[in-house]
Amino acid sequence: MGEKAVETIRQVPKRVAGVLAHPTSFPSVYGIGDLGSGAYRFLDFLAEAGQKIWQVLPIGPTGFGDSPYQAFSSFAGQPLLISPERLVEKRLLVEEDFREMPKWDAKKVDYGPLIEFKTHLLRRAYESFQVLPDTKMKEELQEFEKEHAFWLEDYALFMAGKDAHEGRSWLEWEDDLRDPDEEIKAKWAEKLSESIKYYKFIQFLFFEQWGALKRYANERGIQIVGDIPIFVAIDSADVWANKGLFQLDSKGYPTVVAGVPPDYFSATGQLWGNPLYDWKAMKQKEYRWWISRIKMQLKLVDYLRIDHFRGFETYWAVPYGEQTAIHGEWKKGPCEEFFFAVQKELGEDIPIFAEDLGIITPEVEKLRDQFGLPGMKILQFAFDNTSENNFLPHYYHSNCICYTGTHDNDTTIGWYQKASENSKNKCRIYMNSASGKEEEVCWDFIRTALGSTAAYAIIPMQDLLCKGSESRMNTPSMPGGNWAYRFEEWEMSHELAGRLRGMTQLYGR
Repeated sequence: MGEKAVETIRQVPKRVAGVLAHPTSFPSVYGIGDLGSGAYRFLDFLAEAGQKIWQVLPIGPTGFGDSPYQAFSSFAGQPLLISPERLVEKRLLVEEDFREMPKWDAKKVDYGPLIEFKTHLLRRAYESFQVLPDTKMKEELQEFEKEHAFWLEDYALFMAGKDAHEGRSWLEWEDDLRDPDEEIKAKWAEKLSESIKYYKFIQFLFFEQWGALKRYANERGIQIVGDIPIFVAIDSADVWANKGLFQLDSKGYPTVVAGVPPDYFSATGQLWGNPLYDWKAMKQKEYRWWISRIKMQLKLVDYLRIDHFRGFETYWAVPYGEQTAIHGEWKKGPCEEFFFAVQKELGEDIPIFAEDLGIITPEVEKLRDQFGLPGMKILQFAFDNTSENNFLPHYYHSNCICYTGTHDNDTTIGWYQKASENSKNKCRIYMNSASGKEEEVCWDFIRTALGSTAAYAIIPMQDLLCKGSESRMNTPSMPGGNWAYRFEEWEMSHELAGRLRGMTQLYGR
C-alpha cells in the first residue's frame, strides 16, 4: 500500500491511572464474579479512588482450561459473567432456582461445579423467557439477532453442534457438519433450532448487561481497556466458520501452531497450540475478519490491548505435533499493511495498546511507534537483576503503560519474596524504601508506577490489596489452577480508596 504513516499518530493523553481486575474476580454470592452488584461496587471504588481506567482480560466464552485467551469465539461474550441477580430482576429466575446452590469459596472460582450450576441457571432463564409475556424483551432480542447476525449465526450453530456431539471438538464431528456449505448449515440449523435459539438468547443477556455496566463506567469518567489474544483457539467458531483464513490441512488440522521460543517465563518456550493465520488469504479479503473483530470489541470497550502484538511483525511457527515450542521458526507477519487497513476503517488514531513483551526486535518497536501505539512497561522486569534495562522508569517515553505486574506475573509481594538479595537491594535503593518490609513493597511499586513518566499507570488488583503468590491470576505453561482469583467486597475499603486517590493526585494523574 502506498500510504505513509506519520511518526506518532496518537496524541499522548494526559496522565491517568487505573486498575486491572477481571470480572471473574469480583465479589458475588454466585461462585464467580459477574456483571451484577459486585461489578458496580468495583466501579464506585475506582471512582472514589480517582482512577480513570479499568482494564480487563478477554471476555469471551472460555473452553478447556478456563483460559480467557482460549475462547470459543472472538465475538461472543462469556456466559459465566451474566449476573443471576439481574435475571431475577427481569423475572427470568426465581428464588426456587437457587435452592440447591453450592456453598462457594469467596476467594477462588471452582470452575467445575460453577459451570454446571451457572448453566442450569441460564437454561432456566431461557425457559422462563419463552413463556414470559414481555414483548419488549422479545423485540429487543430480535433487534440484537439482526445486528449481530454476521457472527452470531455461526457461533450459535457451532455451540449447538458442540452440544449435539457431547462437547467434542468440531474436528471430531461428522464430515458434513465439520466442513459444511450453506445448504448443510441450513439443514443442521433446522435440526438444532431450539439449542441455537438458546445460545442467541444467552448472548443477548450478556451484551445487555455488559452495555449497562460500560455506560455506568463511562458516566463516572472511567474508560475500559479490553483485551484480545492475537490468535484464536482451534476449537472455536472462528476457525470452524473461516477455515480458509488459517493454515490448516485438508481435514482441518493445523499444519503449524502458535507459541513463543524460550523466554523469561519458560526454558522450553510456550506452546500455545493455536492455529496460525494464512495472512495471504487475509490480505485477499482486505483483512475484513480482523477488522470486524476489532470493531466488535470496541463497541464493548474504549481501548483494546492486543496480546502478543509482535506477531503482526513476525510470529513463531511450530510444526503441529511438537511437544514444546523449541523447534519453531520466525515467519513474517502482515506488518504495517495490516494497520493501514485498520486505519482506513477506524481512522488514524487507533485505540489499541500493544502488548510488546518478550523477545522484541527493533522492527517490532518500529511498527508499534509508526502507528503511535502505547507499549507496556513492567516494573518487576526492571528489578529481576541488577543490570540496566528499558523497564526502569528513567528510560520511559510518555506513550506507554506502566504496570507493577500483569496477569502472567506473580503478585509483587510474591515476586519480592522469591527475588535475589541483589534485586531486593536494587528495589530499595531505586524506590528510596527505608524499611524494605514486604507489606510496603506493593506501595513502593505503586508509587513508582504512578510517579513514572508513562501516560498510563495500571495496577493489578492483587497488588493494590498487597496479596501474595496464592492470589496469582495465571502461571504460564501450568495447565491447571489458573484464572481463579477472587476478592471480597470488604477489601474495597474507603481507606484503601483514599490512599490510592491521594497518591494518584500527588503524581498528577
